[in-house]
Amino acid sequence: MTAKVRHYLRFDDFTRQEYEYLFERTRWIKERFKRYERYWPLEDRTLVMIFDKQSTRTRLSFEAGMHQLGGAAIFLATRDSQLGRGEPVEDMGEVVSRMCDVVMIRTFEQDILSRFAKHSRVPVINGLSNEYHPCQTLADVYTYEEQRGPIRGRTVAWIGDSNNVCNTWLQAAQVFDFKLNVSTPPGYEIEAERVFTNCEAFADPMQAARGADLVTTDVWTSMGFEAENAERRRDFQDWQVDAEMMRAAKKDALFMHCLPAHRGEEVTAEVIDGPRSVVWDEAENRLHTQKALLEFLVLGRV
Repeated sequence: MTAKVRHYLRFDDFTRQEYEYLFERTRWIKERFKRYERYWPLEDRTLVMIFDKQSTRTRLSFEAGMHQLGGAAIFLATRDSQLGRGEPVEDMGEVVSRMCDVVMIRTFEQDILSRFAKHSRVPVINGLSNEYHPCQTLADVYTYEEQRGPIRGRTVAWIGDSNNVCNTWLQAAQVFDFKLNVSTPPGYEIEAERVFTNCEAFADPMQAARGADLVTTDVWTSMGFEAENAERRRDFQDWQVDAEMMRAAKKDALFMHCLPAHRGEEVTAEVIDGPRSVVWDEAENRLHTQKALLEFLVLGRV
């Protein structure tokens, strides 16, 4: 019997035990990388990367990661494929998955990923959608545990827009059993169906950050919402992560941002460039966690 293909479309597609395994593999793979030791478990395997949305970190981390695992990565922008000319997503899933070993898609609607995966013979990874960004939160949780130990029982403060990264942190809090404090401006609240017992919403961002082990945020205007930029800058002006907010968090609290960042908007330069910021480790760990993810989806446990 052929094993069921595993996909990674949402953070809660994996259990905490599977994440613990992924983090163990990430540590091992990262140590080999730092020692310049070759590790090619995906030699002669091919990753296809389909981009509806542009990216720096997603493309670089997946392309470099696949190369470092011994495989090849093929970049397809929507304009370069029949998907951009109206070919059904289901047909693309059938064809592309017969020519590669794993697919990463960065797109708009989550439904596109679900439909593609349903017709794919190989694993499909969500590189970002309007609803979720699981690869980012995978790297974020790993970075926290690398720096501070288990995240279970800790408090994470999300300050800003209830966007795809926020939605993914909500799922991560359920999987890893930590408390998530969320503060958004009026009109940008998390949807009621996403709220659960260890999530608390705060009208005041300072209260959300108080006593937190980690403070994290994102740009005020996500890709695709550029027409709202001026309005959002007005609405979010009190939701900037600054030194005062970080003082409200625990003394050893970390600051994270998925990047790119706009200093002077969602975060001050003093915070993002300061000693409590781990944004560069966080960005680098996209590479290492995704290598562990690729290995797991293609080969299973090794």
